[in-house]
Amino acid sequence: MNKRDIAGYLGIDRTTLYNWEKFKPNLYKTVMKGLAFDEMIEKSEQNLNELKELKKKFEVKKQKS
Repeated sequence: MNKRDIAGYLGIDRTTLYNWEKFKPNLYKTVMKGLAFDEMIEKSEQNLNELKELKKKFEVKKQKS
């Protein structure tokens, strides 16, 4: 996500996000870490679902043999 996307997601103006980065760096870092954490959780869930599908596919093939 770029800063425009992040600002839209947070429901704030882009300049607010830039001001946080410049004048409230701890707030900015916290928000960015939170967004990164959410993104990592989402990717992990996708990976888990893909692994489950792969396992299911393998089990079906194994049973047919």
